[in-house]
Amino acid sequence: MHQAPTVVITDCDHGSTDIERALAREAGYELVVAHCASEADVIAAARGAAAILTQYAPVSAAVLSALPGLRAVGRYGVGVDTVDVDAATSRGVAVCNVPDYGTEDVSDHAIAHIVALLRGLPTLDKGLRRGVSDLGPAQPLHRFSATTLGLYGLGLIGEATARKARGLGLQTIGSDPRFSPGETTPDGTLVVTPEGLLEQSDILSLHLPLIPQTKHLIDDAAFARMKHGIKIVNTCRGGVMDTAALVRALGAGVVSAAGLDVFEEEPLPLTSELLGFEQVLLTPHAAWYSEESFSELKRRAMQNILDVCAGREVRNTVNAGALATRASEERADV
Repeated sequence: MHQAPTVVITDCDHGSTDIERALAREAGYELVVAHCASEADVIAAARGAAAILTQYAPVSAAVLSALPGLRAVGRYGVGVDTVDVDAATSRGVAVCNVPDYGTEDVSDHAIAHIVALLRGLPTLDKGLRRGVSDLGPAQPLHRFSATTLGLYGLGLIGEATARKARGLGLQTIGSDPRFSPGETTPDGTLVVTPEGLLEQSDILSLHLPLIPQTKHLIDDAAFARMKHGIKIVNTCRGGVMDTAALVRALGAGVVSAAGLDVFEEEPLPLTSELLGFEQVLLTPHAAWYSEESFSELKRRAMQNILDVCAGREVRNTVNAGALATRASEERADV
């Protein structure tokens, strides 16, 4: 009896995979759901698979070498920092993501953190629970209209955050290598230099991918450029900010409050020094979630890898250009 080809979900903490299973069945594939945490786990689970869909499990060069039949790697989400994209490209493996499924949701979450910090809610809430009704620990607070929000990264999420912030009356500036300082983005954000962004922002919201160039971009030197008492929000990737440097900045009062949804180590350890600051608002990498984004992410992530296997063009292939170049070079060598 002919056995259906397989696609493998290496790891998924969503609970149900009914959406993915239905799509795989419709395309003629058997879906295998594994619980991988290491390279060895991925290799063992995905041996013989046509494609894999991953959440946090590592897809390294060693994994890709051990899975020569693999045609596609899909990721639940935007970032592909757990996938060795160069190694995938060299083996002709498409790497797919879902870059825009959570634009509204992450920007909503960033705005929630921004509003909470600007009104001192983390400190006021924790104080009141101890019976302290004093405004002092949260002061000074300023009107939104007197506040400059800096957006580090003006992609889809950064610009959506800026648009919503302007609706609340905040002044917005941003920095992104795709735009020149002095120009205004199509959505209306004034572009400044990275140095200007750090120096002028009253509250800074991070919207950057985690790549070698952005690893620990927000470090001691960056904090030294910022206004004393700045507030900072991170809903992108924990590694963009040096946690130890943030702790030092919070302790010195350079950073007066922080709203963090992502961390260098997830889940956040209960031993983290961040837990000792009442003015820090912490959420567990939840910015991506709404019921709508949840179903869209699952559907599109699975459909991407199935489309690759069917030979269809997939819009959200992060190495599409490199794969096309590789294919052209191979044809020229024939």
